[in-house]
Amino acid sequence: MSAELSERLLAWGEGGQWMSWRGRKLFYKKAGQGPVLLLIHGYPAGSYDWHAIYKSLGRYFTVIAPDMLGHGFSDKPLDGDYSLNAHAQMHDVLLQYLGITQCQVMASDLGVSVAQEMLALRQANPSLPRMDSLILLNGGVCPDAYQPRMIQRLMLTQLGPWLGPRVTQSMFANTISSIYRGDADAPPASLLEDFWALFCYGQGQAVAHRVGAFWHERKALSERLLGALLNSQIRLCLINGSADPNSGEHMVKAFLRYMPSTDVKRLAGVGHWPQIQASEHVLLKSLQFLQAR
Repeated sequence: MSAELSERLLAWGEGGQWMSWRGRKLFYKKAGQGPVLLLIHGYPAGSYDWHAIYKSLGRYFTVIAPDMLGHGFSDKPLDGDYSLNAHAQMHDVLLQYLGITQCQVMASDLGVSVAQEMLALRQANPSLPRMDSLILLNGGVCPDAYQPRMIQRLMLTQLGPWLGPRVTQSMFANTISSIYRGDADAPPASLLEDFWALFCYGQGQAVAHRVGAFWHERKALSERLLGALLNSQIRLCLINGSADPNSGEHMVKAFLRYMPSTDVKRLAGVGHWPQIQASEHVLLKSLQFLQAR
């Protein structure tokens, strides 16, 4: 099954660039000027997660927004490595490919776990590009506190390979809507259409059961991922949509038990995509944090 790309998605793809990694094609966007800001997206839409704040951030930073393997416009091979470690390595390869030796990072959803894995890799190999500051939006920063949707659980069962290609647009929209803003307003129809098109692009449904399994892997790696943050000296900020049933206020509370002095911006009534739902608030808080020294 495939879905037609809207003018919005075609515009997002314009000006994008490509990198070959492990024989796969990876899409990324790079724009702006100034210090480097790496944007690490979530599941399932890819780098389009950042479309509402990308241009504004580019006024202050050199912004880099890749699509991880299995997401967005990048390749989605049946035999791809969709582990957190592989995603983290891909970002480092991209940074090195672009000649970047230090950056700041902003991550959402799956990207939160990828950023944590990147920190863990740096503790073992300090020669990797330096991460100076880190903003984490809604994601499983404390893996044990994450609350997956039913379809996410089903994808991990033996039904997963069968179910992925049979997910309908209505099923997909219902799942996205359930975490977009809790029980409040539904997401715009245009956003649901774009997310669906990106989910389907490049036969993405065929690998959905593997690409979306990250939440289960990070539970197994909970000590490593959480420890990477707790043992790091990186400047850290959480921006959180409190109404997100997956990783909202309960996730913040879980993390603050470990690091109670963490800089936190709570967005009441906002769900899983604060950078889209409350873009002006996220942009303001991000600039305040990233530009403070």
